[in-house]
Amino acid sequence: MPEEAKPRKKWLIKLKNKYRLVVMNDDTFEEKLSFRLSRLNVFVAIGSVAILLVFATTYIIAFTPLREYIPGYTNLKLNKESYVNALKIDSLQNEVKSRALYLSNLKMIMEGKAIVDPENKQTKDTSIKYNNITIIKSKEDSILRKQIESENKYDLSSQDLTSDATEAPSVNASISSFFYFTPLKGIVINGFDVAKQHYGVDIAGKKDEVIKSVLKGTVIFSNWTLETGYIIGIQHQHNLISVYKHNSALLKKLGDYVEAGDPIAFIGNTGELSSGPHLHFELWYNGNPVNPRDYIPF
Repeated sequence: MPEEAKPRKKWLIKLKNKYRLVVMNDDTFEEKLSFRLSRLNVFVAIGSVAILLVFATTYIIAFTPLREYIPGYTNLKLNKESYVNALKIDSLQNEVKSRALYLSNLKMIMEGKAIVDPENKQTKDTSIKYNNITIIKSKEDSILRKQIESENKYDLSSQDLTSDATEAPSVNASISSFFYFTPLKGIVINGFDVAKQHYGVDIAGKKDEVIKSVLKGTVIFSNWTLETGYIIGIQHQHNLISVYKHNSALLKKLGDYVEAGDPIAFIGNTGELSSGPHLHFELWYNGNPVNPRDYIPF
């Protein structure tokens, strides 16, 4: 034991031994500075400086903007903003695509072309495998049905809702109930013919006669084209669009709201496809042309 304690005691004595660090002029040997040190003092000073550097670095990283210049540092705020901006850009791209598709369809309508709906595709009938299912009505279900039918027997609102729901799939049932205003009183000189790509009717009328809107709606197109002259298109409810071509002048501009029977243009003979003063009138429902004579008396 005494022999093992001697090296340890000797090592402690060495730590406490005093040394003098002297800074002298090399030419004159004049003493400029002198420090009285020990090994223990040097270790304590170096450790204190290291700890101070660690705390200073931690403070800079945590509480100052200088942390952004550290390689590999990730700014959580910027990441969150980038994520939000990416979502906004994605939404804007979808909105731009939707508007571009809408404008493309509108242009095709104005040019008298049929629209092909990419979503309107024939899909496999998955209901066949359910045809053999037998539905058994319970006694409680029959009693509940009779109770509801007796309560709604004289409820006009429920009858209207039921009739609307049953008639929704039919084009004629959904738009034939509208009260259409005749756009122009005259003689139909050319009828609706999909085979000949004539998606409307041509109506001859008096010179400078006023053309009126068939329903209330918003003007979505009011301009001049080379083929059909002055055109005005109106968006109505339930995806119904009315188009008026070959006008001599337009009375409404893009974005105007019109009521049924409001004057919107004058009959004319403008455009390369016009062979005389008349109105070319079209009705489009859900992107498909329909025969105006099925709904409007001319």
